Amino acid sequence: MDNKKITRILFVCLGNICRSPAAEGVLLHLVEREGLKDSVVVDSAGTYGGHAGERSDARMRRAAAARGIDLVHRSRQVREEDFERFDMVIAMDDNNYEALFRLAPNRDAQQKIYRFREFLRHHPEWSYVPDPYYEGHEGFELVLDLLEDGCATLIENIKKVK
Repeated sequence: MDNKKITRILFVCLGNICRSPAAEGVLLHLVEREGLKDSVVVDSAGTYGGHAGERSDARMRRAAAARGIDLVHRSRQVREEDFERFDMVIAMDDNNYEALFRLAPNRDAQQKIYRFREFLRHHPEWSYVPDPYYEGHEGFELVLDLLEDGCATLIENIKKVK
């Protein structure tokens, strides 16, 4: 029997059409590149369910594709069972962090909630991942830069416990 540690990560933003599916795609891209497919499970969700079933924002898909990252996720809302299923629930900003805290069924579940900024090393000036929805192309590029930074830190942490 294989006792390999599997790390389960859920990224969360508001609508699950820009930031969190992009974080999912970035981390999956790094997982594949590092040969960690059997060690990591990644998903994303939103605290708001109004986009459920939709693909990621087309502008984010284009920006990610230019970096070799394919975003195939369909939007969904966070569910209570996500707190049992995932080891880490990572919020893109403080509003979603607070919403997750309210949604968490108990204190153990609350202990699994993190802010994405905790994983940023090369962008200390950012205390959150900004929502690019109402921004131009530069907003999507900035989000991807932040996500690549934080996800690289996550990969390093995963490798340490593997």
